[in-house]
Amino acid sequence: MKFKMLLLSLGFLLSVPGLAAANQTVPDTTNGGQREKAPCDCQEGRQHHMHKDWQAKMAEREKILLSWVDQYTPDKKGEWTMVLAEKKTLSNQWMSPENAEKREQWKKAKMAKIEELKKQFDAGKLTKEEFIKQAHGGKEMSHWKTFQELRIAVEKKDNKQAALLLNQLLDQTKQHNQKIKELLKK
Repeated sequence: MKFKMLLLSLGFLLSVPGLAAANQTVPDTTNGGQREKAPCDCQEGRQHHMHKDWQAKMAEREKILLSWVDQYTPDKKGEWTMVLAEKKTLSNQWMSPENAEKREQWKKAKMAKIEELKKQFDAGKLTKEEFIKQAHGGKEMSHWKTFQELRIAVEKKDNKQAALLLNQLLDQTKQHNQKIKELLKK
């Protein structure tokens, strides 16, 4: 009897992950279970709810950033709001259906560059660090690093460092906007 119970328990434990994997969907519990009204342009199997979460996360990050601007560099509040508004406008233009062909060309060129770098890496001509740096265009995700350093400075209440990093992040955001403008002109 004990042996049968052991086998039954073991079978149940082994089948639970399979049952969980069989149900790939997660119910939407936000807004009473209703989805966004606007159609999504999801591609390549991306799930729709990921877009919504990302946009909400970016909006929250922007609010936090503007609160830090108010606290550490209030004289640049106007400049920040203009730069962030321009960033949103440029992003919407870039993601619009009219620029789908430009996005595809940009994506193909980037993927071709990464494939070439991967061949060089596989041949031993590049180190892993060089591959990553060149694949990201040498930028090394500097705006994310700066944002994280800023968060740490704010937590430590280092006013001088926070102000310095806010100014640095403002410059990086302006550079990003300029790159998007150049992509849109092509």
